[in-house]
Amino acid sequence: MYDVVGVRFKKAGKIYYFDPGEINIPKDEFVIVETVRGVEYGKVVTARKQVDDHDVVLPLKKVLRVADAKDRLIVEENKAAAAEAYETCCVKVEEHQLDMKMVDVEYTFDRNKVVFYFTADGRVDFRDLVKDLASIFRTRIELRQIGVRDEAKMLGGIGPCGRMLCCSTFLGDFEPVSIKMAKDQNLSLNPTKISGLCGRLMCCLKYENEEYEISKEMLPDLGEVISTPNGKGKVVGLNILERVLQVDLVGQDRVLEYTLDEILNEGAVSIQATD
Repeated sequence: MYDVVGVRFKKAGKIYYFDPGEINIPKDEFVIVETVRGVEYGKVVTARKQVDDHDVVLPLKKVLRVADAKDRLIVEENKAAAAEAYETCCVKVEEHQLDMKMVDVEYTFDRNKVVFYFTADGRVDFRDLVKDLASIFRTRIELRQIGVRDEAKMLGGIGPCGRMLCCSTFLGDFEPVSIKMAKDQNLSLNPTKISGLCGRLMCCLKYENEEYEISKEMLPDLGEVISTPNGKGKVVGLNILERVLQVDLVGQDRVLEYTLDEILNEGAVSIQATD
């Protein structure tokens, strides 16, 4: 078991575990930590706790100290410098006529490296661009190609639901989303209806998917003939989330709704499947 605190470096970024040592660090405090990229400034979002060995990446990096006003000033200066670097890089990209789109620029806390994030349809030969940038900024340069989902997370925006994008507000990691999830939820398969600003399937398709899967396993399929309190009938409609069935009763020329509990209490079992 390891004593750790969870630190986040961006608003909706991934949470990383660090060793707090003997430092008493409350939640929501800003700290200076040692990372693989160098010294970084982050926010404690998970108070000190113990985690199993398989939940941490060893060797566990340490929290160097709690951040002070001077550190916060450095962060603000880095943000201003990153904004200038973004403009400079955009100009250089045009000069070299590279088919790439700049998304964001980030300085490490100790100014040991400046990272340029960009999107592109394919591979880009940016060796000459790196040389130009290195001569201008006199520090280590990293150009990192990201996907459209990461671009949306960095830039933010308003989704089809009218709310700020989940990825830019609270989602730490992207989870796999498949078209099967949309099918299971009886959603329109029109790409414009189920895609987010990034052009990929909306992350929120994942939120209720587990409940849909559980309900589908418990409910009969469309077309099955089952027993109901009013006799046998064929399932013609399903409300999966509310677990309600619409049943066309055999020989009665009427369709009634039943909850799953009512069907189970009746001891109903699937009699046959019809085409």
